[in-house]
Amino acid sequence: MNSLGLYIHIPWCIKKCPYCDFNSHALKSEAPEQQYIETLLNDLQQDLKLLNTAKTISSIFIGGGTPSLFSASSFDHLLRGIAKLIPLKKNLEITLEANPGTFESQKFSDYRNIGINRLSIGIQSFNNHHLEKLGRVHSAEEAITAIKIAHKAGFDNINLDLMFGLPNQSIQEMTDDVKTAIKMHPSHISFYQLTLEPNTYFHKFPPVLPKDDDIFNGQIKCQALLSEHGYMQYEISAYAKENAYCQHNLNYWKFGDYLGIGAGAHGKLSLLPPTNIIRSLKAKSPEHYLKNKTASLTKISAEELPLEFLMNQLRLKTGFSLRHFQISTGLDISTLEPALSSCVTQNLLTKKDNTYFCTEKGWNFLDEILKKFIN
Repeated sequence: MNSLGLYIHIPWCIKKCPYCDFNSHALKSEAPEQQYIETLLNDLQQDLKLLNTAKTISSIFIGGGTPSLFSASSFDHLLRGIAKLIPLKKNLEITLEANPGTFESQKFSDYRNIGINRLSIGIQSFNNHHLEKLGRVHSAEEAITAIKIAHKAGFDNINLDLMFGLPNQSIQEMTDDVKTAIKMHPSHISFYQLTLEPNTYFHKFPPVLPKDDDIFNGQIKCQALLSEHGYMQYEISAYAKENAYCQHNLNYWKFGDYLGIGAGAHGKLSLLPPTNIIRSLKAKSPEHYLKNKTASLTKISAEELPLEFLMNQLRLKTGFSLRHFQISTGLDISTLEPALSSCVTQNLLTKKDNTYFCTEKGWNFLDEILKKFIN
């Protein structure tokens, strides 16, 4: 396990969306780009002191907020600085999150020219009525234009974020969004249900959502459309063309190690011995982060490790092997019992060649599975 993912958080956005529970802050003035980039590099330097074996960065994901508010020259400086601090895997996946309202032809060509090779575009819907309800700052027309600009800039690895179960959304509107996304020929589509998360405007003032049956039936129809057009579901909300799985997110779901730099960024490191696994958390406030680069470090206890492992691995269609559990956690497989056997008995999990994965029933009741592993 000598490879590491690197997550970089850019906390600013044009406007805070009512459903968003990410660490994002609406810009009140110009973002301190240069200062923030230098702080990120100092942050990484501090994190690297935690490593007790040689590591290589295998993927980089720049998320937010709206990272595309920053210039290509700022990211070029950042990527060059990272390469001076730690080796980078050859031809590694470098993802940048972007919102359609921040697209400029030259800007995105410049992103591609500095080595960013994957874009994740926050579309959410191609319906102007729903975009307005979601508080998005772009229109459906701008979303389509943005995707065309991305293709023209040379990006052949593009993810589109789509949401379903939107306020008063019909099944037909759900499928229309997916059909439009497919016509834009992305390599990857993230298709996930709107949930009313705590500490959001929607949680405080809930909108009227479709009936559960309509949401479920709409999801089934959309999944069939995605499958029909070659988008394979490999994770709960991730669908991709062949060889277009998001490598950075796969590392998360396989309980791999990653560093997290930036305001509110999380990281996870496996140190020696194998059971010594820590999580890091950076200051959430951009102002505090720029002043205080000390990470909060927490060791995951042996009692918590089975749940921590499974809540990631079981999101994948491929499930997990017992050997991978042992290598990743340093624990004996007996620590999964009796919950594991109970899940098999209840047809929530199935076993094949020492690999466990969700049944169709289990896939729809993943939360029920995970509850069994809470100590």
